[in-house]
Amino acid sequence: MANTAQDSAILYAIMEAAVDAMIISDQAGIILRANAAAAQMFKFDVTDMVGHNVSMLMPAALAVLHDGFISHHIETGEKRIIGLGRDVEGQRKDGSVFPLHLSVGHAQIDQQRFFIGILHDLTDRKATEDALARSQRLDAIGQMTGGIAHDFNNLLTVITGNLELLEMRGADDRQLPLIRDALESAELGADLTTRLMVFARRSNLKPVLSDLRTLCSETLTLLNRTFGATYRIKTDFAVEADLVMIDPVQLQSALMNLAFNARDAMQSGGELLVSIANVTIDDNYMAQETDIAPGDYVRISVSDNGAGMSLEAQRRAFEPFFSTKQDSGGTGLGLAMVYGFVRQSGGHVTLYSELGLGTSFGLYFPAVEQGKTLADPAANKESVTAPTFGNGKTVMIVEDNPMVRKLSIERIRDLGFATLEAESGDQAYEMLSEGAHVDLVFSDLVMPGELNGYDLAGRIEAEFPTLKVLLTSGYANDVLASTIAQERHFDILHKPYRQSELAARLQALLTDTSDP
Repeated sequence: MANTAQDSAILYAIMEAAVDAMIISDQAGIILRANAAAAQMFKFDVTDMVGHNVSMLMPAALAVLHDGFISHHIETGEKRIIGLGRDVEGQRKDGSVFPLHLSVGHAQIDQQRFFIGILHDLTDRKATEDALARSQRLDAIGQMTGGIAHDFNNLLTVITGNLELLEMRGADDRQLPLIRDALESAELGADLTTRLMVFARRSNLKPVLSDLRTLCSETLTLLNRTFGATYRIKTDFAVEADLVMIDPVQLQSALMNLAFNARDAMQSGGELLVSIANVTIDDNYMAQETDIAPGDYVRISVSDNGAGMSLEAQRRAFEPFFSTKQDSGGTGLGLAMVYGFVRQSGGHVTLYSELGLGTSFGLYFPAVEQGKTLADPAANKESVTAPTFGNGKTVMIVEDNPMVRKLSIERIRDLGFATLEAESGDQAYEMLSEGAHVDLVFSDLVMPGELNGYDLAGRIEAEFPTLKVLLTSGYANDVLASTIAQERHFDILHKPYRQSELAARLQALLTDTSDP
């Protein structure tokens, strides 16, 4: 008896220490035990899981087949998943479906069969694989496009040359208009191949040492004349900005593409904000968030408060010939050109968008250090380590994007805080109303549900006046302020941000007791 109690205690300790979810069920599929990791994964309390059929954790299509799988294994001994492992889908309490890897073991005690499932959440891995596949797809498309454009240019050279020879050799008045129309069409084809070569990163850039503020100011002066009275262009240029090596003509083309896309997204008028600032990627968190190598950059942000982009449109935005404006004559090459130009310049492009709220593009160009021709990555200063000062305080992270939420949790914990998490402003408010004890709420601004970040902050200010709030967003503040109505202004930490910036904001809020 003592051994049984000891074994049970050891089993319980193993399950609770496990990082992955562990579930034990009987041959009827009834859950006998589940560890804390399983409860966290599926968003249930352990007590809500024990005593129920394991099919409660599966999408409906898989749940109806589950009992048949178990019966088939018991009757035939055939191993379809027992001892093998398989990628499947799970379903959380809120009905959301997510990818996971499931491996199942079994044991038999006194004619009673038991099944032990070990589950690993594949959400992050799948997102990483999708991002890698997207990058590889763009590279493959770029290589193919560059080859086609090169061959097409050769054909156009022959066509154009022969047409010019015909024109020079005395074509009559009936033939000349036909030849000139054909020449104009050939020139349009040449322009198309030029744009394709930019996406394929095979264009001949002519970079010069430049101040992005000057180049952007000149381009925006031209845009102001063509945008119309219902659109407003605002700028927010840093007082000081590093120089970059860049092709001014291609930068002007990229800015115009982004600006006209923004105008099309703001059909009844709106606001375009162009900002320029130095950005230092000097910690692992910021590199993860932006997918950019550490170093010093100058960032141009182009933000609008238009219709926004769907997830599918964001995923395919930089592919050539993909366009959401086919009906209005969009070619689908504008963003592809922007992407190719920035990457060929040694930089990176980020995209952040929400339907109904607008879109923000970030163009990162390597900064040129004074006295050097190009920025030297080896000369970057060492990573800045933010101080640990949480001292047992608790921060609630409110973020609907699971990858960003996980990253934020890691950042906050590295500063010494305990954490709670919520997937929406509605859930966060419910948790606070039910008595969740936290010292600060760190919330995204744009979230699904009734409460956005401003709304949540307003309720906290009214009902929990001692609780601090820090908001964060990937949008420019001025653009958001004109889109989301709010009664008062709350300070916003703009994405992407450094760990030291996050630490400074949190420390300032938690040491300031004069203003709730």
